[in-house]
Amino acid sequence: MRYTKDHGQQTRRRIVENASYGLRQNGADALSVVDLMKLADLTHGSFYAYFKSRDALVVEALALAMDQTVTHWLNLTQGLSDAKGFDAVAESYLSPRHRNNPARGCALPALAAEIGRSGPEARRTFAAGLEKMIDFIAGLIPKRPSSDARQAAAGAIATMVGSIVLARAAGDKRLSDAVLEAGRQALRNQAANFFPSP
Repeated sequence: MRYTKDHGQQTRRRIVENASYGLRQNGADALSVVDLMKLADLTHGSFYAYFKSRDALVVEALALAMDQTVTHWLNLTQGLSDAKGFDAVAESYLSPRHRNNPARGCALPALAAEIGRSGPEARRTFAAGLEKMIDFIAGLIPKRPSSDARQAAAGAIATMVGSIVLARAAGDKRLSDAVLEAGRQALRNQAANFFPSP
């Protein structure tokens, strides 16, 4: 069978994309090389043709997942004022849809605890992605010194991630929905300090 010139790149990209979804759904520790390759409908025998180690794939999949979150936020806020953009990010993040779909959601609530116990490369990748997220939210906070905006952005992200983690773990829909609403209200209260009333 003949392959196109970029077949190897396409296959690698497919492996990383599918691994990214699988890691967010099941956690990094739950998936072996065999499992990760099955997600891309490939056999594990070809794994080392694309990656030097399982950890290398996890790092790439993590970076992709975090970039996808920032891209989603960019799309959400396109054309909106800073205040409406902040609200759009908060509402989308703390929605039942995000709670119910970890495979397509943010990597922070899905993988943060595991990455904290991972090697230095995974932690560096995670930190770089988190910095991008903080920068994005800080950019929505007007008329604040950069350090204040970044601190407020980190607090907003911590509220969002913590709320999703608890909402997913609650098991009881009523309690889970209440946790999401509490997170949204906390962010509304925080936003009231950032954005002057019209």
